[in-house]
Amino acid sequence: MGQKANPIGNRLGIIRGWESNWYATKKDYAGKLIEDYKIRTYLNARINKGGISKIVIERTLGKLIITIHTSKPGIIIGKGGGEVDRIKEELKKLTSKEDVQINILEIRRPELDAMIVGDTIARQIENRINFKRATKMAIASALRMGAEGIKVKLSGRLGGSEIARSEEFKQGRVPLHTFRMDIDYANVFAQTVYGKIGIKVWICKGEVLAKRDLNPNFIAGGGKNEVGGGERRERRDDNRGDRRDDRRGGGDRRGGGGRRN
Repeated sequence: MGQKANPIGNRLGIIRGWESNWYATKKDYAGKLIEDYKIRTYLNARINKGGISKIVIERTLGKLIITIHTSKPGIIIGKGGGEVDRIKEELKKLTSKEDVQINILEIRRPELDAMIVGDTIARQIENRINFKRATKMAIASALRMGAEGIKVKLSGRLGGSEIARSEEFKQGRVPLHTFRMDIDYANVFAQTVYGKIGIKVWICKGEVLAKRDLNPNFIAGGGKNEVGGGERRERRDDNRGDRRDDRRGGGDRRGGGGRRN
C-alpha cells in the first residue's frame, strides 16, 4: 500500500497535519474547497520564482488566514512589504472577503523539502542542464543536510529522446510502508521544448517516535523542527542509537553472534 498511495495523505492524522484547516456544512463545503484550489493555483502562478513549498489555509469566523512556506521570503515580501500588500489586495478580490491575513514562514533548509527539490530539478531541466547531473546534485545536497534517504523518479522524453522512458535515482533508505517515518513527497513537472517531464521526489527525514503536533505551520515553520532547527536531528540520532541496541538484542535472541566466544 505504501508504494501506491500518496505518502503525505497516507500519514495524515499520524505524523502530518492537514494543509486546509476549516469546518464547513454540507452546503458550503464544495465552495470552500474550490476557493482553496483557486488560492493555491493563483499564488503558485503569481509567485513563480518564490520557492513556495506549501500553502496552508485556515478559516475562522469571517477571516481567511493564508500561510506561505517559502525558501525565499524576500521575493514575496518585496521592498518595504509592498509586494505582500499587493498580493493581499488581489486575494481579497479573488475570494470576495474583506479580512485576509497572509503569513510568511521561511524554510531554513530547502534541500530537505521535496517540493523545492523537485522544482529546482525541473528548472534546471528546462534550462537544458543534463537531467542526471541535476538529480545527482539534488540527492547529494539532501544527504549532506541530514536526510536519511532520497528517491527521485523522472518520466518522459529524457534528454530529448524519441521514446519516453522512466529513470529512478535512489540513495539511503525510503521505507514507504512505515507510517512513523517522516517522508516528504512532491510531484513536479518540467515543461521542455520536446514535451513535459514528470518528476517525483521522496525525502526520508527520519523516524518520529514521540507524539507530534499536527499543525502544519508548527511542523514546517518553527525553530524546533526538521526544517528550521537542529533539535529534531539530535533526537533522531539518539533514536538511531537505540535502534542499534535493539538490533544487537535481536542478534542475541537468534543465536547471539556478537557475544559468542
